[in-house]
Amino acid sequence: MIKRLIIAIVLLTLVIGGIVGFNQFRAKMIAQYLDSMKNVTVPVTVTEAQSGTWTPGIDAIGTANARQGADLSTEASGVVREILFQSNDTVTSSQLLVQIDDRQERADLEAAKASLNLAQITLNRARNLQERGVTATSTLDSAQAEEVSAQAQVAKLEAVLQTKQLLAPFDGTIGIPRIEVGQFVAAGTVFATLQDRSQMRVDFALTEQQAAQVRQGYSVTAIDEEGGTSFEGEITGIDPKIDANSRLVTVRALLDEASGEALTPGQFLRVRVNLPAVENVISLPQTVVTTSLYGDSVFVVREETPEGADAPQTIAREVFVRIGRRHGNSVEILEGLKAGDRVVDAGQNRLSSGAVVRIVTDPAETGDAPPVIGN
Repeated sequence: MIKRLIIAIVLLTLVIGGIVGFNQFRAKMIAQYLDSMKNVTVPVTVTEAQSGTWTPGIDAIGTANARQGADLSTEASGVVREILFQSNDTVTSSQLLVQIDDRQERADLEAAKASLNLAQITLNRARNLQERGVTATSTLDSAQAEEVSAQAQVAKLEAVLQTKQLLAPFDGTIGIPRIEVGQFVAAGTVFATLQDRSQMRVDFALTEQQAAQVRQGYSVTAIDEEGGTSFEGEITGIDPKIDANSRLVTVRALLDEASGEALTPGQFLRVRVNLPAVENVISLPQTVVTTSLYGDSVFVVREETPEGADAPQTIAREVFVRIGRRHGNSVEILEGLKAGDRVVDAGQNRLSSGAVVRIVTDPAETGDAPPVIGN
């Protein structure tokens, strides 16, 4: 019994001693590894934070429209007698485009003119008789009323004839005819579209908050998706009413003359409203900012002398920042940095705060290249 107890005590002592020895060995190896890591340097490239002019803007989606554009429609019903244009013709203001059959109206006009002529003769005769005191005043009044009525009838029929002639309201390019000769058309039938493409405009929508920042006369930049061509313009109108359904405000801008040949009405455009420039703003490329659950941060390179070191070392420190507006590939830094700070812009994915870094000029050196181990 005593022998078994002694054997158990010996085995327990060996197990405890092994565990203690393993832990001491592990601690020693970890310490050696950490000591060696102090000499590891990570290659990074840096950019200097500078205070400069910041041009904020508002991005939106817009639609290109002609400076003037309309779907032309018939004002009166009837049979189409002539179509005096072809697809894509350039027409001028007041040019005759379509003629509706007007033979009945012309006949009525001739009859009205004859009645007017008779009324004028009767009025002149009544005036002569009145001057000689032969006729009564009521006869002259009746003749005058007949003459005025006849003039009104002539004017009415002339106006009806004008509705049978469809004229171009402005200069522009006319589209494909949507009616045919001999076709009966009702009032309001669209027969073609007319677009003045000498200069284009863009309509886009902004939120209530964005619309409060823009003013008439602000410059805009519009970019088409197909060719990537940009056009400059100026805001010419802001709708004073907010759409109750979308909560958006419609804004219109007139683009430069080069847009007339390059854009098509209805085309999709990306629009940027250029807001007034702001001085003394620190901005950085968006790629240098790391976003996490704790906030936005960047790595700043500083010269420090760690405790126990003989000489200064280049250390990367994580600094939390507050970002503001974005423009292109740049982001505005509101808090956390000052002008002159050196910010890591390549190689930050392999950094931790306090890491020793080596500044290089070629971003390729910060990629898959292993860290350089110091002596």
